[in-house]
Amino acid sequence: MNPDLDRLQPYPFEKLALLKQGVTPPAGLEHISLGIGEPKHPAPPFVLDVLRENLDKVSVYPTTVGMLELRQSMADWCTRRFKLQEGSLSAERHMLPVNGTREAIFAFAQAAIQRSPDALLMMPDPFYQIYEGAAYLSGAEPYYLPCLPEHGFIPDYDAIPADVWKRTQLLFVCSPGNPTGAVHNMAQLKKLIALADEYDFIIASDECYSELYFDEEKPPVGLLQACAELGRHDYRNCVVFHSLSKRSNLPGLRSGFIAGDAKLIEPFLLYRTYHGGAMQIQHQLASIAAWNDEAHVLENRSQYRHKFDAAIKILSPVLDVKTPEASFYLWTPTPIDDDLFTRGLFEQQHLTVLPGRYLSRPMADGRLPGAGFVRMALVATVSEVIEAAERIRRYVESL
Repeated sequence: MNPDLDRLQPYPFEKLALLKQGVTPPAGLEHISLGIGEPKHPAPPFVLDVLRENLDKVSVYPTTVGMLELRQSMADWCTRRFKLQEGSLSAERHMLPVNGTREAIFAFAQAAIQRSPDALLMMPDPFYQIYEGAAYLSGAEPYYLPCLPEHGFIPDYDAIPADVWKRTQLLFVCSPGNPTGAVHNMAQLKKLIALADEYDFIIASDECYSELYFDEEKPPVGLLQACAELGRHDYRNCVVFHSLSKRSNLPGLRSGFIAGDAKLIEPFLLYRTYHGGAMQIQHQLASIAAWNDEAHVLENRSQYRHKFDAAIKILSPVLDVKTPEASFYLWTPTPIDDDLFTRGLFEQQHLTVLPGRYLSRPMADGRLPGAGFVRMALVATVSEVIEAAERIRRYVESL
């Protein structure tokens, strides 16, 4: 087998299961999980209707490139959402449907990295662990960019030496960030584009939380939007990933897209043709309906806004909790070690959160950027989130 498989670490939830081993939570309390970022809001009924109406399409082989109608709906949404020059994002040249951003992010690294002993793949730290696995299996070394409170949980790109930039082939940006909810601003994205031009690397921006924000007047900016402001309408060296999982509460549909530089999309399509990544026809038709509708997305944000307001009101007297710029996570400092906090919370209150250290790798000085935080995914119902916040508060008060 590929020896690089031995470099993969257990997934965070495997570590979490080990942490909870041997712990017996109170039998009288029903378990509440804020650990996994799986949306629990109902799927849009009209999307399910399209699926039901097209079940006979299971008898048809889908193409890797997908239906032009789907790619056009995605290109139209992207153009509206990120204020792109009309017609600059071509459905035929700049768009490719993918089976969720997770598999696409991993696959893109395999296609993009030119194998060499000094190849680097940059990623935020803490992070979505797929980035790290994608680096190892592509033959690149991961280069971790600490996301610390003093920099607003955005990497300090100015601190990266020139010799590191020269070795970089691919930079993963996660904005809004998982787990921190931090959003890159326009100036930061433009700076990265300038660096990509100077050092000749690709920027791959994971923007799957972009539609979960709290101020309707200030949606998170995106990488293609920064390109558009620069007059870079070919999106050179830039690709973005978007998904219906969080935006439309459709994680099981496995539907998303990659968009950007046609000179990158074309060879990635070739890779995916061999890789076998093709979206089912009935899922493509359902996705068209989802990308063409914003009413359900507005309602989705309203529900999350209500849950964050309620949770923060309960928790703020005992924890330093703040509404993130975007995403459905509370990235919360803990009064004791984050793994001990997680285990104790489960033991006393039958409630699961995720220790930040499980999403992190050591910095040069040995510190873990994620240590001392827990990630709380506010994906449950409003009543469950309120109950969870009250249990967390009771636990903190007992320490």
